[in-house]
Amino acid sequence: MRIDVVTIFPAFFDALDLSLIGKARERGIVNLGVHDLRHWTNDRHRTVDDTPYGGGAGMVMKPEPWGAALDEILTDDAVLVVPSPSGEVFTQAIARELAQTPHIVFACGRYEGIDQRVIDEYSARGRVRPMSIGDYVLNGGEVASIAMIEAISRLIPGVVGNPESLVEESHESGLLEYPIYTKPPRWRDRPVPEVLLSGNHAAISAWRREQSISRTQSQRPDLLPPELG
Repeated sequence: MRIDVVTIFPAFFDALDLSLIGKARERGIVNLGVHDLRHWTNDRHRTVDDTPYGGGAGMVMKPEPWGAALDEILTDDAVLVVPSPSGEVFTQAIARELAQTPHIVFACGRYEGIDQRVIDEYSARGRVRPMSIGDYVLNGGEVASIAMIEAISRLIPGVVGNPESLVEESHESGLLEYPIYTKPPRWRDRPVPEVLLSGNHAAISAWRREQSISRTQSQRPDLLPPELG
């Protein structure tokens, strides 16, 4: 998979050199390019923002550098993801969908966001996905892009060593993941549930299912299917 990121803070993405994503990059499974938007400016101050038409607080990212950058980076089969609190909510289902995409470009806005004409221009020419990672506001799109890149990349075959570990995680089945335990069997007078020590795989599977339903009902009832409500 090819992933490109356009940002005014390329150093944010050094974190993607770590852990499994970094190893996937080294092995060529994920090809990540990080680009400084200021490269596509033409003035000596490398200006990427200006005051908003109609007044208001803050600054807006100018369309000219974004247009030049995206014209150069976007390919015919690319999806342009624009992190935005007004976008659709990013979910595990969307991560699975995007993991099948050969090329994703992340456009990281700052200040009050990117001039709407940029979104309109590339929506008319290809697939654009304004995307939110939650109902809150960040200073820019970099943190959201890193979260989405990790969620997407780990679903690409070969990134996670044991693919079975992906199947039972929270949100993969629509439910939250069951509680997990490791050695020792008792810690600070808190024991591991006996069923997990029983060796009875059918009983363990049933217990995990019950725990997933119970946890989802308690913490995220909005996720619970009607038949389990």
